[in-house]
Amino acid sequence: MKREDFIAIVAPVAVKLRREGSPIFPSVRIAQAMLETGCVIHEWNNLVGYKVGSGRPNEFWKGKSVSTKTWEVYNNVRVDGVQAHWRAYECIEDCFRDQDLLFDWSRYDRVRRAQTPQEQTEMLRVCGYATDPDYTRKLNNLIASYYLEQYDKEATEPMLNAGVADTIIDTWMSPAWEEMDAKRQEAEQAGDGNAAAAYEEQADYIHWLANELRKASGQQIEV
Repeated sequence: MKREDFIAIVAPVAVKLRREGSPIFPSVRIAQAMLETGCVIHEWNNLVGYKVGSGRPNEFWKGKSVSTKTWEVYNNVRVDGVQAHWRAYECIEDCFRDQDLLFDWSRYDRVRRAQTPQEQTEMLRVCGYATDPDYTRKLNNLIASYYLEQYDKEATEPMLNAGVADTIIDTWMSPAWEEMDAKRQEAEQAGDGNAAAAYEEQADYIHWLANELRKASGQQIEV
């Protein structure tokens, strides 16, 4: 999966939770997910490196887990091949919501109080979320490289009603996309490559517009 595609999937969820009161900046949440997963969404949907620990199941984590090898830093020494047990989730949103429950702990007071994404990434390191001493720099580099602070701004903007967005998509955009796709297929069957390419471009544009509406209404986009 391309990093841009990964961001497109994760960003709407991060923005939605921020709008609902999450203490985590969307830019930080996306960067952390990118770093922890390498932009791979596994079937267990743990995007934040949240281990089982001594935690008890809750409304977001049902107690399922997976085990893999990872690396940790102990006394400034990297140790590879460490067996780790990770929480497994039914969806990405459950993962992030469970993580927010963790951030309610007093240990993470400084993470919640952070006033900027850069301060928050540093507080994640200081409060011991990860053992990597380079954690802050890595997160900040991802935030800067992929312009992730745009999602922090998005989270503060008025949100389009999801029902209105779906009505527009279902009533006008989906039929228009189907029409363009049908014309593309007809052009391909007729051997008219130029016309087929033009119809495909129009269909892609309609698809992009629909996803912009989904993002504006806090919904996941369709790839």
